[in-house]
Amino acid sequence: MKRKVILVTGHAGFIGSHLTKELLNKGYQVVGIDNFNDYYDPKRKEKNVKDFLRNKNFKQYKLDITHAGDLRRFFGENKIDLIVHLAARAGVRPSIENPKLYEKVNIKGTENLLELAKDFQIKQFVYASSSSVYGEQEKIPFSEDDIVDKQVSPYAKTKKKAEELCLKYAEEDGIQMTVLRFFTVYGPRGRPDMAPYIFTSKMLKNEPITRFGKGDSSRDYTYIDDIVKGIMKAIEKPFKFEIINLGNNQPVDLNDFIAMLTKLTGKDARIIEEPRHPADVKRTYADISKAKKLLDWEPETDLETGMKEFIDWFKNSA
Repeated sequence: MKRKVILVTGHAGFIGSHLTKELLNKGYQVVGIDNFNDYYDPKRKEKNVKDFLRNKNFKQYKLDITHAGDLRRFFGENKIDLIVHLAARAGVRPSIENPKLYEKVNIKGTENLLELAKDFQIKQFVYASSSSVYGEQEKIPFSEDDIVDKQVSPYAKTKKKAEELCLKYAEEDGIQMTVLRFFTVYGPRGRPDMAPYIFTSKMLKNEPITRFGKGDSSRDYTYIDDIVKGIMKAIEKPFKFEIINLGNNQPVDLNDFIAMLTKLTGKDARIIEEPRHPADVKRTYADISKAKKLLDWEPETDLETGMKEFIDWFKNSA
Protein backbone atom coordinates (compact mmCIF):
# COMPACT_ATOMS: atom_id res chain seq x y z
CA MET A 1 0.00 0.00 0.00
CA LYS A 2 1.31 3.44 -0.96
CA ARG A 3 2.10 5.41 2.18
CA LYS A 4 0.64 8.87 2.53
CA VAL A 5 2.60 11.97 1.60
CA ILE A 6 2.48 14.28 4.60
CA LEU A 7 3.28 17.98 4.48
CA VAL A 8 4.83 19.18 7.73
CA THR A 9 5.02 22.96 7.97
CA GLY A 10 7.71 24.19 10.33
CA HIS A 11 9.43 20.81 9.95
CA ALA A 12 12.85 22.19 10.95
CA GLY A 13 11.75 23.51 14.32
CA PHE A 14 11.62 21.79 17.69
CA ILE A 15 8.35 19.86 17.41
CA GLY A 16 8.49 19.66 13.61
CA SER A 17 11.88 17.95 13.50
CA HIS A 18 10.86 15.36 16.09
CA LEU A 19 7.63 14.65 14.21
CA THR A 20 9.42 14.42 10.85
CA LYS A 21 11.85 11.89 12.27
CA GLU A 22 9.00 9.73 13.59
CA LEU A 23 7.05 9.93 10.32
CA LEU A 24 10.10 8.86 8.31
CA ASN A 25 10.77 6.03 10.77
CA LYS A 26 7.17 4.86 10.20
CA GLY A 27 7.66 4.83 6.42
CA TYR A 28 5.66 7.91 5.48
CA GLN A 29 6.81 10.23 2.73
CA VAL A 30 7.39 13.68 4.21
CA VAL A 31 7.56 17.03 2.49
CA GLY A 32 8.78 19.76 4.83
CA ILE A 33 8.48 23.50 4.43
CA ASP A 34 10.15 26.02 6.71
CA ASN A 35 11.36 29.57 6.19
CA PHE A 36 14.32 29.14 8.60
CA ASN A 37 13.61 32.56 10.13
CA ASP A 38 15.85 34.24 12.67
CA TYR A 39 13.54 34.06 15.72
CA TYR A 40 16.42 31.98 17.01
CA ASP A 41 19.64 30.94 15.26
CA PRO A 42 18.67 29.25 11.95
CA LYS A 43 21.76 27.03 12.29
CA ARG A 44 19.86 25.15 15.00
CA LYS A 45 17.16 24.29 12.49
CA GLU A 46 19.71 23.31 9.85
CA LYS A 47 21.23 20.92 12.38
CA ASN A 48 17.76 19.53 13.19
CA VAL A 49 17.13 18.50 9.57
CA LYS A 50 20.62 17.40 8.54
CA ASP A 51 19.89 13.68 8.83
CA PHE A 52 16.59 13.92 6.92
CA LEU A 53 18.27 15.24 3.79
CA ARG A 54 19.77 11.80 3.11
CA ASN A 55 16.38 10.05 3.30
CA LYS A 56 14.77 9.22 -0.05
CA ASN A 57 11.30 9.68 1.48
CA PHE A 58 11.99 13.30 2.44
CA LYS A 59 11.85 16.54 0.47
CA GLN A 60 12.54 19.99 1.88
CA TYR A 61 11.45 23.40 0.63
CA LYS A 62 12.53 26.75 2.05
CA LEU A 63 9.18 28.53 1.90
CA ASP A 64 7.27 31.18 3.81
CA ILE A 65 3.62 30.34 4.47
CA THR A 66 2.65 34.01 4.10
CA HIS A 67 3.73 33.95 0.42
CA ALA A 68 0.54 32.60 -1.18
CA GLY A 69 1.88 32.49 -4.74
CA ASP A 70 4.97 30.48 -3.78
CA LEU A 71 2.78 28.12 -1.77
CA ARG A 72 0.41 27.59 -4.68
CA ARG A 73 3.31 26.65 -6.98
CA PHE A 74 4.56 24.27 -4.31
CA PHE A 75 1.17 22.53 -4.04
CA GLY A 76 1.02 22.28 -7.81
CA GLU A 77 4.35 20.43 -7.85
CA ASN A 78 3.65 18.07 -4.93
CA LYS A 79 0.82 15.60 -4.37
CA ILE A 80 0.00 16.05 -0.69
CA ASP A 81 -2.39 13.72 1.17
CA LEU A 82 -2.38 15.35 4.59
CA ILE A 83 -1.13 18.58 6.20
CA VAL A 84 0.31 18.89 9.70
CA HIS A 85 0.57 22.64 10.26
CA LEU A 86 3.15 23.43 12.93
CA ALA A 87 4.72 26.57 11.41
CA ALA A 88 4.03 29.69 13.45
CA ARG A 89 5.58 32.79 14.87
CA ALA A 90 6.19 31.56 18.42
CA GLY A 91 6.44 33.17 21.85
CA VAL A 92 3.86 35.08 23.87
CA ARG A 93 6.18 37.87 25.06
CA PRO A 94 7.68 38.87 21.68
CA SER A 95 4.17 39.01 20.23
CA ILE A 96 3.52 42.15 22.29
CA GLU A 97 6.40 43.89 20.50
CA ASN A 98 5.30 42.92 16.99
CA PRO A 99 1.62 41.89 16.88
CA LYS A 100 1.25 42.57 13.14
CA LEU A 101 3.92 39.99 12.29
CA TYR A 102 2.15 37.39 14.47
CA GLU A 103 -1.17 38.13 12.74
CA LYS A 104 0.43 37.82 9.31
CA VAL A 105 2.16 34.49 9.99
CA ASN A 106 -0.25 32.76 12.36
CA ILE A 107 -3.56 33.89 10.87
CA LYS A 108 -2.91 34.72 7.23
CA GLY A 109 -0.35 31.90 6.85
CA THR A 110 -2.84 29.38 8.23
CA GLU A 111 -5.59 30.72 5.96
CA ASN A 112 -3.29 30.36 2.93
CA LEU A 113 -2.73 26.68 3.77
CA LEU A 114 -6.41 25.99 4.40
CA GLU A 115 -7.39 27.64 1.11
CA LEU A 116 -4.84 25.52 -0.76
CA ALA A 117 -6.00 22.38 1.06
CA LYS A 118 -9.49 23.18 -0.27
CA ASP A 119 -8.30 23.94 -3.79
CA PHE A 120 -6.09 20.85 -4.05
CA GLN A 121 -8.66 18.60 -2.35
CA ILE A 122 -6.48 17.63 0.60
CA LYS A 123 -8.89 15.90 2.91
CA GLN A 124 -7.08 15.95 6.27
CA PHE A 125 -5.50 18.80 8.24
CA VAL A 126 -3.91 18.72 11.72
CA TYR A 127 -3.38 22.14 13.27
CA ALA A 128 -0.98 22.85 16.15
CA SER A 129 -2.67 25.27 18.52
CA SER A 130 -1.62 26.26 22.01
CA SER A 131 -2.73 26.19 25.64
CA SER A 132 -2.31 29.98 25.51
CA VAL A 133 -5.79 30.23 23.93
CA TYR A 134 -7.25 29.50 27.38
CA GLY A 135 -5.88 32.78 28.73
CA GLU A 136 -6.50 33.56 32.40
CA GLN A 137 -8.90 30.69 32.96
CA GLU A 138 -10.35 30.34 36.46
CA LYS A 139 -11.74 26.83 36.01
CA ILE A 140 -9.18 24.03 36.21
CA PRO A 141 -8.21 21.83 34.56
CA PHE A 142 -8.71 23.50 31.15
CA SER A 143 -11.06 21.53 28.93
CA GLU A 144 -11.80 21.87 25.24
CA ASP A 145 -15.40 22.99 25.74
CA ASP A 146 -14.41 25.92 27.98
CA ILE A 147 -15.29 29.37 26.67
CA VAL A 148 -11.98 30.89 25.54
CA ASP A 149 -12.37 34.63 25.06
CA LYS A 150 -9.76 36.04 27.45
CA GLN A 151 -6.39 35.61 25.73
CA VAL A 152 -3.68 37.82 27.26
CA SER A 153 -1.20 38.07 24.35
CA PRO A 154 -1.35 38.77 20.62
CA TYR A 155 0.19 35.31 20.07
CA ALA A 156 -2.68 33.63 21.93
CA LYS A 157 -5.26 35.67 20.01
CA THR A 158 -3.74 34.62 16.67
CA LYS A 159 -3.88 30.95 17.65
CA LYS A 160 -7.54 31.30 18.63
CA LYS A 161 -8.35 33.05 15.36
CA ALA A 162 -6.57 30.27 13.42
CA GLU A 163 -8.67 27.67 15.27
CA GLU A 164 -11.79 29.52 14.08
CA LEU A 165 -10.50 29.38 10.50
CA CYS A 166 -9.96 25.63 10.88
CA LEU A 167 -13.58 25.21 11.99
CA LYS A 168 -14.81 27.29 9.04
CA TYR A 169 -12.96 25.18 6.46
CA ALA A 170 -14.03 21.94 8.16
CA GLU A 171 -17.69 22.96 8.08
CA GLU A 172 -17.79 24.62 4.66
CA ASP A 173 -15.33 22.48 2.70
CA GLY A 174 -15.42 19.09 4.42
CA ILE A 175 -11.74 19.04 5.38
CA GLN A 176 -11.23 16.56 8.23
CA MET A 177 -9.75 18.73 10.95
CA THR A 178 -8.01 18.07 14.26
CA VAL A 179 -6.85 21.03 16.33
CA LEU A 180 -4.31 20.02 18.97
CA ARG A 181 -3.71 22.40 21.87
CA PHE A 182 -0.14 21.83 23.09
CA PHE A 183 0.80 22.57 26.71
CA THR A 184 4.41 23.84 27.28
CA VAL A 185 6.37 21.36 25.21
CA TYR A 186 9.98 20.68 26.27
CA GLY A 187 12.76 18.18 25.58
CA PRO A 188 15.89 17.65 23.46
CA ARG A 189 16.27 20.28 20.70
CA GLY A 190 13.85 22.46 22.68
CA ARG A 191 13.42 26.13 21.85
CA PRO A 192 16.14 28.33 23.36
CA ASP A 193 13.63 31.04 24.36
CA MET A 194 11.74 28.78 26.78
CA ALA A 195 12.31 28.41 30.53
CA PRO A 196 13.62 24.80 30.54
CA TYR A 197 16.37 25.79 28.09
CA ILE A 198 17.16 29.23 29.54
CA PHE A 199 17.30 28.06 33.17
CA THR A 200 19.34 24.95 32.37
CA SER A 201 21.84 26.96 30.32
CA LYS A 202 22.31 29.65 32.94
CA MET A 203 22.48 27.33 35.94
CA LEU A 204 25.08 25.08 34.31
CA LYS A 205 27.17 28.22 33.68
CA ASN A 206 26.64 29.42 37.28
CA GLU A 207 24.79 32.48 35.99
CA PRO A 208 21.74 33.99 37.72
CA ILE A 209 18.27 33.23 36.35
CA THR A 210 15.42 35.71 36.03
CA ARG A 211 12.17 34.66 37.63
CA PHE A 212 9.11 36.64 36.64
CA GLY A 213 6.83 36.91 39.67
CA LYS A 214 7.10 35.11 43.00
CA GLY A 215 7.47 31.66 41.45
CA ASP A 216 3.92 30.56 42.20
CA SER A 217 2.85 30.45 38.54
CA SER A 218 2.51 26.91 37.18
CA ARG A 219 2.88 25.16 33.84
CA ASP A 220 1.74 21.81 32.52
CA TYR A 221 5.11 20.77 31.02
CA THR A 222 4.68 18.11 28.31
CA TYR A 223 7.57 16.02 26.99
CA ILE A 224 8.26 16.11 23.26
CA ASP A 225 7.96 12.34 22.75
CA ASP A 226 4.47 12.40 24.26
CA ILE A 227 3.46 15.28 21.98
CA VAL A 228 4.75 13.45 18.90
CA LYS A 229 2.77 10.33 19.88
CA GLY A 230 -0.34 12.49 20.15
CA ILE A 231 0.21 14.03 16.71
CA MET A 232 0.79 10.57 15.22
CA LYS A 233 -2.49 9.34 16.68
CA ALA A 234 -4.28 12.40 15.26
CA ILE A 235 -2.78 11.65 11.84
CA GLU A 236 -3.91 8.04 12.00
CA LYS A 237 -7.44 8.81 13.25
CA PRO A 238 -9.08 11.71 11.39
CA PHE A 239 -12.20 13.52 12.63
CA LYS A 240 -14.70 15.86 11.00
CA PHE A 241 -13.65 18.53 13.52
CA GLU A 242 -12.22 18.14 16.99
CA ILE A 243 -10.17 20.27 19.40
CA ILE A 244 -8.01 18.10 21.67
CA ASN A 245 -5.66 19.04 24.51
CA LEU A 246 -2.22 17.41 24.62
CA GLY A 247 -0.79 18.12 28.05
CA ASN A 248 0.84 16.35 30.95
CA ASN A 249 -2.13 16.89 33.30
CA GLN A 250 0.43 17.57 36.09
CA PRO A 251 1.10 21.31 36.51
CA VAL A 252 4.28 22.28 38.36
CA ASP A 253 4.93 25.57 40.17
CA LEU A 254 7.87 27.58 38.88
CA ASN A 255 9.65 27.44 42.27
CA ASP A 256 9.30 23.65 42.29
CA PHE A 257 10.61 23.52 38.72
CA ILE A 258 13.67 25.56 39.76
CA ALA A 259 14.21 23.28 42.79
CA MET A 260 14.10 20.24 40.48
CA LEU A 261 16.70 21.83 38.21
CA THR A 262 18.91 22.49 41.22
CA LYS A 263 18.75 18.80 42.05
CA LEU A 264 19.33 17.59 38.47
CA THR A 265 22.16 20.00 37.61
CA GLY A 266 23.83 20.02 41.03
CA LYS A 267 23.94 23.82 40.79
CA ASP A 268 22.39 26.42 43.07
CA ALA A 269 19.87 28.78 41.51
CA ARG A 270 20.72 32.45 41.93
CA ILE A 271 17.45 34.25 41.28
CA ILE A 272 16.82 37.76 40.00
CA GLU A 273 13.16 38.60 40.55
CA GLU A 274 11.19 40.67 38.06
CA PRO A 275 7.46 41.48 37.99
CA ARG A 276 5.26 38.93 36.26
CA HIS A 277 5.15 39.61 32.51
CA PRO A 278 1.75 40.80 31.23
CA ALA A 279 1.80 38.18 28.43
CA ASP A 280 2.24 35.31 30.91
CA VAL A 281 -0.78 33.54 32.33
CA LYS A 282 -0.86 32.44 35.96
CA ARG A 283 -1.20 28.73 35.16
CA THR A 284 -1.86 26.08 32.54
CA TYR A 285 -3.47 22.76 33.35
CA ALA A 286 -4.74 20.33 30.72
CA ASP A 287 -7.81 18.18 31.06
CA ILE A 288 -6.78 15.23 28.88
CA SER A 289 -9.90 13.08 29.18
CA LYS A 290 -10.83 13.85 25.56
CA ALA A 291 -7.38 12.81 24.29
CA LYS A 292 -7.70 9.55 26.23
CA LYS A 293 -11.16 8.88 24.85
CA LEU A 294 -10.72 9.91 21.20
CA LEU A 295 -7.03 9.21 20.58
CA ASP A 296 -6.27 6.59 23.24
CA TRP A 297 -3.45 8.94 24.24
CA GLU A 298 -1.98 9.90 27.55
CA PRO A 299 1.47 11.20 28.54
CA GLU A 300 4.08 8.70 29.68
CA THR A 301 6.97 10.96 30.75
CA ASP A 302 7.05 12.73 34.10
CA LEU A 303 8.82 16.08 34.35
CA GLU A 304 11.90 14.87 36.23
CA THR A 305 12.53 12.05 33.72
CA GLY A 306 12.01 14.41 30.79
CA MET A 307 14.29 17.10 32.22
CA LYS A 308 17.03 14.51 32.81
CA GLU A 309 16.81 13.68 29.10
CA PHE A 310 16.87 17.35 28.19
CA ILE A 311 19.87 18.14 30.40
CA ASP A 312 21.82 15.16 28.99
CA TRP A 313 21.06 16.39 25.47
CA PHE A 314 21.99 19.96 26.40
CA LYS A 315 25.37 18.95 27.80
CA ASN A 316 26.16 16.87 24.71
CA SER A 317 25.08 19.55 22.27
CA ALA A 318 26.77 22.54 23.86
